[in-house]
Amino acid sequence: MSAWVLPDHIADVLPSEARHIEEIRRDLLDMARCYGYELVMPPLLEHLESLLSGTGEALDLQTFKLVDQISGRMMGLRADTTPQVARIDAHLLNRHGVTRLCYCGPVVHTRPGGPHATREPLQFGAEIYGHAGLEADLEILTLALGVFRQASGSPITLDLADARILGALLKASHLGGADQVLVQDALAAKDVGEIARLTRHAPPEICAALQYLVHCYGDATVLEQARRTLPDLPGIAQALDQLEWLGRHVEGASVTFDLADLRGYAYYTGMRFALYSPGAHDALARGGRYDEVGSVFGRKRPAVGFSLDVKALASVATLRSVRAAVRAPWGEAAELRAAIAALRKQGETVVCVLPGHESEVDEFDCDRELLRVAGQWIVQAL
Repeated sequence: MSAWVLPDHIADVLPSEARHIEEIRRDLLDMARCYGYELVMPPLLEHLESLLSGTGEALDLQTFKLVDQISGRMMGLRADTTPQVARIDAHLLNRHGVTRLCYCGPVVHTRPGGPHATREPLQFGAEIYGHAGLEADLEILTLALGVFRQASGSPITLDLADARILGALLKASHLGGADQVLVQDALAAKDVGEIARLTRHAPPEICAALQYLVHCYGDATVLEQARRTLPDLPGIAQALDQLEWLGRHVEGASVTFDLADLRGYAYYTGMRFALYSPGAHDALARGGRYDEVGSVFGRKRPAVGFSLDVKALASVATLRSVRAAVRAPWGEAAELRAAIAALRKQGETVVCVLPGHESEVDEFDCDRELLRVAGQWIVQAL
């Protein structure tokens, strides 16, 4: 095998694509700043127990592990940034009021999330800490939708769910932890027969409700049907009411509901959502409420947020044209170098043609040229 062949689902990002991704990254951070989100930059690796505490098996399996040569302790390459931001909120900032934080950096996965996914996403995320109300949920949804509207003109579908519904049913089922995980897997696979087999010893109304969840997908009528069908357990009615409220207040997207959607990480405790766009192989963003995520760091407080892979978003986003550049000769003359510096200070891209490469073409299309005319360096159209 050639030494320069990269691992599966790992790829170099070449100039035109890198420019496209970087433009989107800057737009995302600028938009988050406009909403009042402060940028944080957690480290790419840290002690394993800090990365994985309270996050569930799915994140553990996605995390690369290694031994720290200084301390001898196990470390991990982050597969998701949310636990790190929760640690920052709990230990480093320790604010009492509302805190809005955002981030953008690489994460690394042991396995790709799908056939076309990368194992090195560039993860952008935004999170609100300190407010338990629906206002924070709606703000996160609004920001996530705003991100997509700016990046792409394609239609957006917002899929809403709530972790409390399944949580209440599983608690009432009296199943063991291992069987509950199997039920969740069967729900994700929409396997009604397997759900019936796994819950055959559960109370009949719970068994029927878990099978019914498989079919709870569609428009707002799903919520009304769920109210009539699901058992009256703590948390279910409130979850359905809040999903209905959010669905009514969301603008700029087609809203659907999937009460059996379990994809993503296990730390979600309330509302969950996913954003879809035509041409994408999977959800382009996922998020929701995770009020327990800070508990392992000794500070439990309300939290809601979302994250996305900037690379995946770039694959469906509108490609922007490259700003035309100015072509300039290479030279040592002080006047020439001053003219080039002045143009760059004005925000122009100036490509100096190195000696012997006058006929070469690069990514930056030049529509103007810096020429010496009557003793002055001036820009003229090509």
